[in-house]
Amino acid sequence: MRFKSIIQSRYSLLFALFVLLAACSSINPSGGNATPATTPTQKPTHVPTSITAEACPEPLNSNSNCYTPRAFRLAYSVQALTDQGYTGKGQTVIDIVSYGSPTLQQDMDVFDKQFGLPPITIQVVSPLGTVPYDPNKKDMAGWAGETELDVQIIHAIAPDAHIVVMTSPVDETEGTIGLPEFLKLEQYAVAHHLGQIFSQSFVASEATLADSPGQKLVKTFTNFYQQITTQQGFTVVSGSGDNGATDWANIAATALSPNPTVNFPADVPWVTAVGGTTLHNTPDAINRVPTYNESAWPGSGGG
Repeated sequence: MRFKSIIQSRYSLLFALFVLLAACSSINPSGGNATPATTPTQKPTHVPTSITAEACPEPLNSNSNCYTPRAFRLAYSVQALTDQGYTGKGQTVIDIVSYGSPTLQQDMDVFDKQFGLPPITIQVVSPLGTVPYDPNKKDMAGWAGETELDVQIIHAIAPDAHIVVMTSPVDETEGTIGLPEFLKLEQYAVAHHLGQIFSQSFVASEATLADSPGQKLVKTFTNFYQQITTQQGFTVVSGSGDNGATDWANIAATALSPNPTVNFPADVPWVTAVGGTTLHNTPDAINRVPTYNESAWPGSGGG
């Protein structure tokens, strides 16, 4: 698990962009194009009209890397799809996390009101049980922020998609720690038909999975992803990590690998790895003609 700043890192944005593209059309497991699962209407179901939909609130408006949902959609040419009615309606995105956030729904209500987005009720599913939230524990606080970031950006890009948050009572870190629980969550989601798009912000350095138990678990995940993507029409998207090409060599995260390292599960062939750049725009671009540029983000890992 890697924690990041909502206004500095943007691999979750690309993450959500792929989610939206997946929501616009489904792929036939046999390899052919299926009938689009999302049928556009002549007008989008919800169009932000207030000034809050266009501007970052204080004090974030003083930061050049603060972007509204509409700014994201404009930057990646998604707004044109939104205007045509492709808003993720009829699709469900499943976000896999440890712990979750105790204030997720309340914060989403505020987020939607601030940026003129349609209200959404987040479905939280915890088949493995839960543990009491302690804000003084960094792992829990970090996962709470990660959960909110994931859900907000998915909703911003695909405002009419349903979102299911599946929580594990175990902190996923490095090596196999927490990964068996995540696999159980995803197997549960498939068995209970909760949705067909997996959003994953968890990663583990390949170097920490090089032992026999690690390789066995990686093989199990890989076979699972191959099955659901090629035979059942699932889309699996994973962030590529936050430590660049030099990642941890041990599960305690105290020593770096001497060799270039990528992250699991972004390295799995059946998973779309997302990340790599930072978005920039010109001053007042949203009020005129938006001009967006990207620069390489050195923290991005590989898959």
